[in-house]
Amino acid sequence: MNVVIMGCGRMGSTVAARLSNEGHHVAIIDINVHAFTRLPADFRGRRVVGSGTDHQFLEEVGIGEADAFIALASGDNRNLLASQRAKHVFGVTTVVTRVKDPLRSELFEELGLRTFSPTKIGADLAHDALFSELSPGSEA
Repeated sequence: MNVVIMGCGRMGSTVAARLSNEGHHVAIIDINVHAFTRLPADFRGRRVVGSGTDHQFLEEVGIGEADAFIALASGDNRNLLASQRAKHVFGVTTVVTRVKDPLRSELFEELGLRTFSPTKIGADLAHDALFSELSPGSEA
């Protein structure tokens, strides 16, 4: 699969490394060249400095040939803008977007984007941990 990832932070670099190790063709973009230091030394994908919200830049990265686009930058607005552009302008079939605000995540999911909210996922995990049984041998 040919995947373009926007954002080389903790999550973006981890996803990029995993996909690359699985044999996928990965291009990861970030506006900060130093962000690429998070990638492992054996990363085989492309590192590209630029803005994933810029139409011309996305063309140069090869978004038109991408099977998937994943937006993992730190800002919801950038992620949503880039994802909508990838899906509706460039026709990328699979677009996944991180949206920190759970309400916005649901809204954009209704508009055809695959979204996930780390805020909602974290809240669910915290709730489950609160009410999970303690493992044998642990004290309350």
